[in-house]
Amino acid sequence: MDFSLSNEKIAIIKAALSADGYSVGENAAFFNKLNNCSVFTGFVDVHVHLREPGFIYKETVKTGTLAAAHGGYTEICSMPNLKPVPDSMDNLNIQLDAIKKDAVIGVHPYGSITKEQMGEALSDMEDMANFVAGFSDDGRGVQSDEMMKAAMIKAKELGKPIVAHCEINELLKGGYIHDGEYAAKNGHKGICSESEWGQIKRDIELVKKTGCKYHVCHISTKESVELIRKAKADGVDITCETAPHYLVFDDSMLMDDGRFKMNPPIRAKADRDALIEGIIDGTIDMIATDHAPHSAEEKAKGLKSSLMGVVGLETAFSVLYTELVKTGVISLEKLIEIMSINPRKRFGLPAGDNDFCVWDLSEKHNVNPDEFLSMGRSTPFDKREVTGKCLLTIKGGKIAYIDKSIVENL
Repeated sequence: MDFSLSNEKIAIIKAALSADGYSVGENAAFFNKLNNCSVFTGFVDVHVHLREPGFIYKETVKTGTLAAAHGGYTEICSMPNLKPVPDSMDNLNIQLDAIKKDAVIGVHPYGSITKEQMGEALSDMEDMANFVAGFSDDGRGVQSDEMMKAAMIKAKELGKPIVAHCEINELLKGGYIHDGEYAAKNGHKGICSESEWGQIKRDIELVKKTGCKYHVCHISTKESVELIRKAKADGVDITCETAPHYLVFDDSMLMDDGRFKMNPPIRAKADRDALIEGIIDGTIDMIATDHAPHSAEEKAKGLKSSLMGVVGLETAFSVLYTELVKTGVISLEKLIEIMSINPRKRFGLPAGDNDFCVWDLSEKHNVNPDEFLSMGRSTPFDKREVTGKCLLTIKGGKIAYIDKSIVENL
């Protein structure tokens, strides 16, 4: 892969800047700034919570897509945990109208699998099929085998993927962090690994029967990795994602702070090692952030009482570049494959020449949530030193994000 900033890309950047009222010309400072930068096809995140409609005190389409552009993303898929739930065209249209009005990058919503995500009746899948990236009840596992089978049959008929949050409710038992050493030592209730991998195991068998295109959200356990690895070897049409925090942290690194609480939880070192191996050997197809903003108050109640979810759009690439590429675990080419190429292929998302991001891969900085464009501020990477800074994101030939250091040179 060639990551150099070509003359063609520079011409697109100059045209975009000119359209926004900036004068570039032969500005030496501008070209010096870009001279040693790298350019990547815009990143894709297939697991983002935009919170609009219904929870705009946490995030809006505008702030969420600005945050995504700040992180180098030009396409995202938005989850259906909204009010109203997008389980019909009437409800989906509310979200589509907000996207059309305020999104600065491409947003591809999911329709829910079941009505109100309650797992009791299928959503209006056929009506929504032409307007959604797939179907998900993210935040809840579909508990009924028969309901999931019916959803898979309908999704197969419609040519859309089932995007599954895998979680067996009866195994949760009030847990809120990984059922491991940290939980036992500090008196916290744990979530067992089987609550995740047990439902993946069930779904794999259902996919074998239905032939549905199937994608697993945010895997976190070593058993999940092995089940998916074997299913792929058996020819099952399955892909999966994990998130940056599962690749960097294990439960020995937890603090009693809401910024370390998410679902599924950060698990044991053996799980983290298995996830990294899954990235290396291709079992894990892509990285998604599960960007899930909450208010400061909702995340200020420690591990026990804070709401589940952290933000991640603005830190993902720099964290992964620092922790996986600079340490030699994977190549930069592999990172771009799992952040841009693979999700586009799986979900059929566009990749135009006018959709790209420009990064200074030499710049070190400490993660500072006060600089986020997202309304959410809760991240386990707070204050962590990372390398790599996004200077510019272009979507459709237009500026979606520009760093102040570029503007200062114009």
